[in-house]
Amino acid sequence: MAFRIFQAVVGVILGGLSLWLVGTAAAELFAHHDHPSEYVLPAIQIAGALLMMGIYYWALWSQSRVRKVMEDIFSIPELLRKLAFTLVLLCIYRVGWHITLPGVNQEALAESHAAGGQGSLGEAMQFFGMFTGGNLQGATLFGLGIMPYISASIIFQLLATVLPSLRKLQKEGPAGYKKIQEYTRYATVVLCLIQAMFWMRVQGSGDFFYPHAQGLGVFWICVMGLTAGTMFMMWLGEQIDEYGIGNGISLLILAGIVARLPWAIQTVATNFTPSLAEEAGKIGPMKLLGLILGFLFVVSGAILITQGQRRIPIQQAKQTRGRRVYGGQRQYLPLRVNHGGVMPIIFASALMMFPMAVTKWMAQNWQDVGFFRFLADAFNYGGFTYCIVEVALIFFFAYFWTTVQFRPKEMAEQLRDHGHFIPGLRPGKRTADYLERVMERITYCGAAFLAAIAVIPQAVHSWLGIDFQVSQFLGGTGLLIVVSVALDLVQRIESNLVMRNYGGFLGGSTRIKGAYR
Repeated sequence: MAFRIFQAVVGVILGGLSLWLVGTAAAELFAHHDHPSEYVLPAIQIAGALLMMGIYYWALWSQSRVRKVMEDIFSIPELLRKLAFTLVLLCIYRVGWHITLPGVNQEALAESHAAGGQGSLGEAMQFFGMFTGGNLQGATLFGLGIMPYISASIIFQLLATVLPSLRKLQKEGPAGYKKIQEYTRYATVVLCLIQAMFWMRVQGSGDFFYPHAQGLGVFWICVMGLTAGTMFMMWLGEQIDEYGIGNGISLLILAGIVARLPWAIQTVATNFTPSLAEEAGKIGPMKLLGLILGFLFVVSGAILITQGQRRIPIQQAKQTRGRRVYGGQRQYLPLRVNHGGVMPIIFASALMMFPMAVTKWMAQNWQDVGFFRFLADAFNYGGFTYCIVEVALIFFFAYFWTTVQFRPKEMAEQLRDHGHFIPGLRPGKRTADYLERVMERITYCGAAFLAAIAVIPQAVHSWLGIDFQVSQFLGGTGLLIVVSVALDLVQRIESNLVMRNYGGFLGGSTRIKGAYR
């Protein structure tokens, strides 16, 4: 019954949206246009409406595997409650994403962004919003996003490798983890206050606040609002982890990126022209083909690199008990090729905001100094120096993240304690050195792929002249994050179905390759 209600509700929503798209597109088609390219957007709207209804019929009404899985999900009340809870919290996040800070002149802020952003920090804030789920450009309550919490978590992961007290807390299990989480929240508040005060100082120099809001009281109200917004986002992520399904922080970032995808698609459709001649600000067939190829490469590559594993054979030692011999079985130890996930590319891109913003600010304030103009050009988005430095940072963070999370010595000790060994290697130090050497090699492959993902949107932006926000969403880092988080969510739903003897998304007892150990 619940599935039938879901079918009807989704059908009404998508049917109304499709009718609206077809109606507006038909009105545009019957209107008189001077240029053939003006018919492209209405045609894309009609095709999108038909595609949307076709997917709806295939997923919820036809005898497809997806429809069977959806019925299985609705037959499990616990899983359905988790999905509904996660969806409600994501909707709350999107509502808070639009709540503006007090005293902000939204019209002046929008005019500034339309004129090219806020000087040297305009592009940096666009990057920041995409990677953190924030909205500093709109001066909203969730402007800082979730990055302060992620930064605080990484700081304590680093300190745990240096401070014996934190390392001792990690070994205490859930109680120690709870204590470290408490310290992380306190550090998040401090980072939020610092970032919020810095942003308010930058905004206070412009005309983005009403005259009656140019006081110290509004300054601290906005600082506290930004801090409270980030803490609330952190709480939403933790609630999703505990009572929902999926990684809460990653899903918040995913929601922020997916919400921008329709804008990116509309921008491509609006600027598309069927002419093969180069036109400034227009996307011709060749540019569109390059964008589509980048999209396909990122999607297929993200699936391959996320599911890719290096399987190391593990032999179980034989044990003789009486007249029977136990053990002797061979298993595999899976090592992920991209052990750091999307975190290296996120941190490298976030770190590159600062030299780009600082060099542009120096070039604008000291225009007579040629060295500052040279630095601004070198660290401009898509420049050669910018790409080289970002690739180096991606490799650094990939190895850094693997070093923090992957512990070959502890893994070798666990194998030895459980009576397992790698054929041809003695347990202990030889096994730990082998695992570390293998992880270094496969991390290089994962970092190289992440570097290629980071360079693709910059090459599309520089060579094809496409807006960098569009290239990021449809063929770069944003798409990589969407694919990786969506795969993780599908794997968690798959595990819940298989655990209750239901077939997964691939049918029967077939599981997603690389999703299980």
